[in-house]
Amino acid sequence: MELPARAGGKSDKNGESKLKWWQLSLIGVGCTIGTGYFLGSGIGISKTGPSIVISFILAGLTAMIVSELLGKMFIQDPQKGSFRSYAKKAYGRWAGFSSGWVYWFSEMLISGSQLTALSILTRFWFPNIPLWILASIYAILGIIVVLIGTKGFERTENLFAVIKVAAIFMFIILAILVLFGFFGGDKNDFNVPNTTDEIFAKGFIGLWSSLIFGFYAFGGIEIMGILSVRLQQKKEVVKSTTVMLIILTSIYLISIFLASGFVAYNKFNAKESPFALALADYNLAFFPHVFNAGIIIAGFSTMAASLFAVTSMLVTMAEDGDAPKLFAKKGKLKVPPFALVLTISVLVISIVIARLMPDRVYEYITTAAGLMLIYNWFFILISFPKLMKATKFDHVKRYIAMLLIFLAVSGTVLDKNNRMGLFVSIVFIALIIIVVLIMRKRKNKKKNAYPKGI
Repeated sequence: MELPARAGGKSDKNGESKLKWWQLSLIGVGCTIGTGYFLGSGIGISKTGPSIVISFILAGLTAMIVSELLGKMFIQDPQKGSFRSYAKKAYGRWAGFSSGWVYWFSEMLISGSQLTALSILTRFWFPNIPLWILASIYAILGIIVVLIGTKGFERTENLFAVIKVAAIFMFIILAILVLFGFFGGDKNDFNVPNTTDEIFAKGFIGLWSSLIFGFYAFGGIEIMGILSVRLQQKKEVVKSTTVMLIILTSIYLISIFLASGFVAYNKFNAKESPFALALADYNLAFFPHVFNAGIIIAGFSTMAASLFAVTSMLVTMAEDGDAPKLFAKKGKLKVPPFALVLTISVLVISIVIARLMPDRVYEYITTAAGLMLIYNWFFILISFPKLMKATKFDHVKRYIAMLLIFLAVSGTVLDKNNRMGLFVSIVFIALIIIVVLIMRKRKNKKKNAYPKGI
């Protein structure tokens, strides 16, 4: 099973389509925007108010540094395994193993997060249907997509990416029109914070605890590293990622600023999109329905793509000896059956969690997914000086990014709901460490069981 070419397009004889730098930039924008932004940003606003913009700026800065360093490593040594391969080269097999599994777990958490978000959004039309039933329906649809294969799905991914971006632009345009008096609006309806207390509605602690939601909105930039091998000119990868992040950050900041200005920060929650909530009181009866449908379509594409990615990566890790060989064993289906069973099992766990903790499950999973993603960003930052001749400025940027990642992770301790997500991520990391220690112990008994480095 191959990782889907999320851009669609034609493929060469090796199954890898060749892309121009601007095409990769647009793909990155489409792949990064998900329901974590459309829905999760509302949680961030509720924790800090208008200063959520600062969280997004800091997250965007960190994402740009991480992407630049990953791009430089790619230019010097193109690797299909991207960050996983660089971690392995820098620190040995244990690092490649850990990076791969951290990414697998993060993508599974993203799938669970998207699953829950889709269910929450669907309750806009069907408020009486339990969350876990809707989650089950979307999970079944996602698995069907995996079973059908990648070809048809690849052709629709560009359309899904356009829908995501179009939904944000629709909100921005309508919000601006409301400010100019259309749809029963008025410029006085928009609140521009003028004092420190208004900007930092819950103080520095609120801003600190909201950082993780800014970082989660940029989760997905790793796909740029994975798809960089398809660039026509490998040296253009840094330009491609930089342009992508400038576009993405600009879209995020404008839409978040507008949303937070129309509604009091304490009105935002994890059950409604902040953008639909911002325009709920105006003569835009069509907007909530159209916007909600657009987000659901786009969110489903992200979830399905994540399911493809995790199943494919599991097979690859099994082939490399970083997962049980059982997961690479092929059957009659297009997908290795045991790899598919594991993916389904994790989805079932997400549904059970949604059944047991319906009120806070999305926030828990979103926090955990965001943390697992930036753990891998940290792998990229510490691998860079091992593989590249880093300049003083490179080191300064690395340390800044590490500090911001530390702030995002530590900020989750400050909020009781975020702490649950931190606990979930720690459990996953602990499981990976235990497996690494077992592998090391086996190596000591059979020195030739694994290549040097683990």
